[in-house]
Amino acid sequence: MSLVTSVIRDIRAVLERDPAASNAFGVVFTYPGFQARQFHRVAHSLYLKHIRGLPMMVAYAARFLTGIEIHPGAKIGEGLFIDHGMGVVIGETAEIGDDVTLHQGVTLGGTSTQRIKRHPTLKDNVMIGVGAQLIGNITIGKNSKVGAGSVVLDSVPSNATVVGVPGRVVAVRNPDTDTVERLPDPIGEKLENLEMRIAELEKSLGKAEGGKGEGI
Repeated sequence: MSLVTSVIRDIRAVLERDPAASNAFGVVFTYPGFQARQFHRVAHSLYLKHIRGLPMMVAYAARFLTGIEIHPGAKIGEGLFIDHGMGVVIGETAEIGDDVTLHQGVTLGGTSTQRIKRHPTLKDNVMIGVGAQLIGNITIGKNSKVGAGSVVLDSVPSNATVVGVPGRVVAVRNPDTDTVERLPDPIGEKLENLEMRIAELEKSLGKAEGGKGEGI
């Protein structure tokens, strides 16, 4: 795919996925996520040519101008959409497939200081919610979604929805039938039961205090 075609696809990704985007001119000149992606194209090209220093300078300029930090070594596919984007961090060995959406505050971070694959891999059509943290050499399968504020430390299968700290799979969509299977959520159930128990205790306490008042 040519550079021009790739850039046009980036523009279309914003127009298709952001209802607030009205035209290509606005995307090019006012969308920091789009701009950060184009800076990364330059930085990554220099990185692959083993030019020292300059790729990081380009990445630094992009972070200064957009609030988005993408290491020049990160591999990014076609049609990436970074929505708003402030605070997004993408590490050196991160790999992002096609048509991925990242919201603001997302981190694709590493857990090792060794020169190995230490950042997440996102397959095609993945959506990562606001403030989610994906840490380590894990893989997020195709068409999966990670909820806002989640902390994901383990790989996620395709077509799954992950939420929580630590992240856990709560639903899996069957692409053949387009149906969603809700998985048991023991932690959520315990919290719900605890809330119900607290409500019952507060109700009982209120009745007890009311009865004392009537006696007086």
